[in-house]
Amino acid sequence: MVRLVGVQNAEDVTQQVFLQTFRKLQQFAEESRFETWLYRLATNEALQFLRKERRWRFQPLLVDPMNQKPEQNDGHDRRDLLDQALQRIDPELRSVFVLKEVESLSYREIAEVMDIPEGTVGSRLNRARRELQQHLTDLGWEA
Repeated sequence: MVRLVGVQNAEDVTQQVFLQTFRKLQQFAEESRFETWLYRLATNEALQFLRKERRWRFQPLLVDPMNQKPEQNDGHDRRDLLDQALQRIDPELRSVFVLKEVESLSYREIAEVMDIPEGTVGSRLNRARRELQQHLTDLGWEA
């Protein structure tokens, strides 16, 4: 959840997911695994939150890209840059990326969670990776 909505909002969205799980538990029809149903619920809540927040969200310029690059002395700095870059990509792409790379779901499972075809999962994942790479470069990531 943190990778989707950020550290500052993860608790609120997680609480909303638990409320929705409680409210909708009787709707679980056991046509899929419970974990897949719960991922779908959590992803939908995160996306809904991000859509509402998008109108008011501004990305602060933390580093002047023309004059300096952030120091990358340890893994913590690199994680911060990764989180910043993730926040810059479209929430739909971010969701697919996080479900695949962080949660290790298969394309089929992601397709179920996101309610999209498996081919769309692949194309969104590729697009997310390209955009993430570009944002990391813009933020001064050095390999």
